[in-house]
Amino acid sequence: MKTLVKVLDGGWSAWRAAGLPVRPGREHRAPSSFQGAPRERCRVLLSDNPLALPLLDARDPARYRGENEPIDPRAGHIPGARNHYWRLNLEADGRFLSPTAITEAFVTSFGKLPDATTVHYCGSGVTACHNALAQVHAGLPEPRLYCGSWSEWCRDPLRPAAVGGYAQASTVE
Repeated sequence: MKTLVKVLDGGWSAWRAAGLPVRPGREHRAPSSFQGAPRERCRVLLSDNPLALPLLDARDPARYRGENEPIDPRAGHIPGARNHYWRLNLEADGRFLSPTAITEAFVTSFGKLPDATTVHYCGSGVTACHNALAQVHAGLPEPRLYCGSWSEWCRDPLRPAAVGGYAQASTVE
């Protein structure tokens, strides 16, 4: 069975802006069954030693550099990680950039072309998924995801944390 996934590029506002049909009220669909299974190759756990992997941090550059940490007990990033703020994947209207523009932004942020060994993380794993989706949208190999992300990493004061470092400036505010 082939898995089909679709993403509404630009979200609800893009749907509305395109004049596509909407109707008021609740939608009702017959229940269906879904059984997911993790793709072990894509999942990175703390036990996989993220320090030894090519890491891209999807958080806001200020959080990556450790200048601001509104959520977690420590500021900074995993040593060796580069920063690719997830909003760098988007046009001002919320749609994905072209595959070429995304690829160029990743190379600028990462210093090289991301590949199947690239591991995305963020604060809790959510915006890292946006970077993973952008990587695939750009026609690049499907990357990996450190699900525990910074929130898991920084909880142990014995794990190293880096501050400062290269973080590509956001062009979208």
